[in-house]
Amino acid sequence: MAGRGRLRRVTLRDIADRVGVTPTAVSMALADNPRISANTRQTIKATAHDLGYVPSSAARALRNQRAGAIALIVPTTATHVFGHSYFMHVLEGTSLVANERDVQLLVSTNRDTEHGLAAYERVMRSRSADGAILTSAAIDDPMIEPLIASGLPVVMIGSFPYLPSAVTVGVDDRAASRAMTEHLITAHNRTSLLHISGTLDHQTGVDRRDGFLDAVRAHHLEGDARIVEGDLSEESGRRAIADLGEQIREIDGLVAANDDMAFGALTALRSIGLEVPADLSIAGCDDFGLARVTTPSLTTIRVPAKELAQVATTRLFEIMDGKDGWHRHVLEVELVLRQSCGCQPLDDTDDAASVLEI
Repeated sequence: MAGRGRLRRVTLRDIADRVGVTPTAVSMALADNPRISANTRQTIKATAHDLGYVPSSAARALRNQRAGAIALIVPTTATHVFGHSYFMHVLEGTSLVANERDVQLLVSTNRDTEHGLAAYERVMRSRSADGAILTSAAIDDPMIEPLIASGLPVVMIGSFPYLPSAVTVGVDDRAASRAMTEHLITAHNRTSLLHISGTLDHQTGVDRRDGFLDAVRAHHLEGDARIVEGDLSEESGRRAIADLGEQIREIDGLVAANDDMAFGALTALRSIGLEVPADLSIAGCDDFGLARVTTPSLTTIRVPAKELAQVATTRLFEIMDGKDGWHRHVLEVELVLRQSCGCQPLDDTDDAASVLEI
């Protein structure tokens, strides 16, 4: 009986139901996102005031204790997350730091491709996390700015050039891709090059493509260069080779945006009788394990995904503790030179690959 008179906290859903919009639209309107019309923003704000809504950031400040958890937000499906080596490295790095602080780690994903905002909404509305790590967000993701504006401490893994004040940790994908492409050109005399890009709705895909273009243009080889967009899957690497048909025989160097696509291309080339690296040099990107066990072993760019997550999570705890610090941190990557580009003999079974820092 004592709890009957206690006031229930007004939620974004309450405001949304009153106005006739979605909770996401309410969140964006309260953050002054220009994607919501001025009239709708005014109506939502007036309704929030009338209902006595307290923003989550202010409510959090009123509490005397934390939730004791941080969130890893990955705006894709759990099947994709737990089936990809990159996310396993990020999860490991984040978990190590969270465990050191005796804090729970919550992983928030989307249940399917039709619910692209669920990963954000779950964290922003539940108040179950004191801060969040965001990774693998698309360039045009509409929820990044509302997430930052919500007051929740956030550190993002990746490059977000349109958000200069955001706290981010990443690598210079453009410089790395350029360095690898230039290695094929200068060390192996490759002059007709193909890039199989990642999805170009993500900044990583754009940056790795642009690094490839920087290199071929610098060496005046752009006239013979080709770009095919992939989706980071092994199958898309095979498909890129198949789609080129006989034109693939004009290519003598291939730079893929990740190792999975490089391996897919490698198997497709073998099936049509082209030898790697005799006929064509191949390089990938990531070095999460696959590159060491292929035949030939893959030359690649070693991306320190685990370290990225550790640095991001450490910085998140600093922000949560009220400490000043950097807003943008860039980790170094390495070129790992193996058999597929021609740097190691094909009969060399030892993975004592040459490593170049860039």
